[in-house]
Amino acid sequence: MKALDLKTVAEWCGGTLEGDAGILIDNVSIDSRQINGTTLFFAIVGERFDAHGFIPDVEKNGAAAVVCHKKVECGIPVIYVEDTKKAFLELAKNYRKSLPVTVIGLTGSVGKTTTKEMTYAVVSKKFNAIKTQGNLNNEIGLPRTLFTLDETHNAAVIEMGMSAFGEISALTKTALPDIGIITNIGVSHIEHLGSRDGILKAKLEILDGMKKGSPLILNIDNDKLSEVKRDDYRIVGFGIDSKNADVRAENIEEKESETRFDVLFDGKKQSVTIPTVGIHNVYDALAAFTAGLELGIEPTLIAEALSEYEPSGMRQRIKKINGITVIEDCYNASPDSQRAAINALKSVSAERTIAVLGDMLELGDYSDTAHREIGIYAADKKVDLLFTYGTEAQKICSEAADRGVKAKAFTDKAELFNSLKETLKKGDAVLFKASRGMKLEEVIEMLYKEWNNK
Repeated sequence: MKALDLKTVAEWCGGTLEGDAGILIDNVSIDSRQINGTTLFFAIVGERFDAHGFIPDVEKNGAAAVVCHKKVECGIPVIYVEDTKKAFLELAKNYRKSLPVTVIGLTGSVGKTTTKEMTYAVVSKKFNAIKTQGNLNNEIGLPRTLFTLDETHNAAVIEMGMSAFGEISALTKTALPDIGIITNIGVSHIEHLGSRDGILKAKLEILDGMKKGSPLILNIDNDKLSEVKRDDYRIVGFGIDSKNADVRAENIEEKESETRFDVLFDGKKQSVTIPTVGIHNVYDALAAFTAGLELGIEPTLIAEALSEYEPSGMRQRIKKINGITVIEDCYNASPDSQRAAINALKSVSAERTIAVLGDMLELGDYSDTAHREIGIYAADKKVDLLFTYGTEAQKICSEAADRGVKAKAFTDKAELFNSLKETLKKGDAVLFKASRGMKLEEVIEMLYKEWNNK
């Protein structure tokens, strides 16, 4: 973060400063344990805590100043604001505006993080860029990401998450994207937004922080996004099936752990290989490719960047252990991403395909239908064996079993592990997919430990 004086900080926050206006800060924190002599501490009020209570600790730890919306007693400068959360966003917005940086903002029901990582890989071929780290894609995480920018950066790839109306609007008005990307419209968070039309409306809030005429990159193979018509923004479509796509993939070939395809754009063709499988990853790569073209990056460099992409966290990582292909995909799950993961499993060359599927959370009233549909889908795709974990996932199991799939349901991880240990053998491909809260990776770790001890 570049250094700012407290006078500027107070103006950008819309607050009133009590103390030395000339003091410089070059670090912003919401954690009283992460403090140094040039740190500005924001006293955020959360659901379970009120950071105003940590002001004595912050002062003791040597902070330069604090931002509060309650009267506090301390011996360091205080900036008083109406609401520290809103002031946090305001400071981040004005800080972003002070730097000559190009921002790519992206959202979508699924594929956000993979698209972010691929886009960052592409952007980094030409720019000194930052990206959203981990799951810092909300009203607290996004400002923290922007504060990592300094004068050496000229690009940022910013992920925006949401679960309700108005959240993307607040984030995009902070990040002020020059380019927007929406990966797709699925059913994630449908319990809060009512319908897929509601989800589309919420995702299109990304335009609230973009200048008129800016490019909005959309997956126009998605039925909802294909309907988007905006004369005040430049719609740039990518896809596989749609002949109207500005950037389109064809000749897709999936192999053991990579996918090769050709990208058609502006009457040209570029061969691309990504080190992962699944059509959903091709869509993510197309979004990144399109963003690269918008930034004037050479197509050959874009292709090179995509070939160097590495899956992050617990997202679709493919490993081969003891002759068994393991697809780790335990970061999150929705009906759309479950189907995509099953497709990826079936694209792997194996003697048997085995799916281990856990509960999909945050689906509200749609949960029963969604889980049953995944069971039907697994049967339609002819998964050889199915194991489920969790109470909701039992519906996946019952629907698949009714259609002839050998399926077992579990609510205990140790029992699931023991059954998998006895079942898996050389030549199998096994997928692990569930919502993050199910912690299905613990079963994977038990299996790895077992196999490594052999």
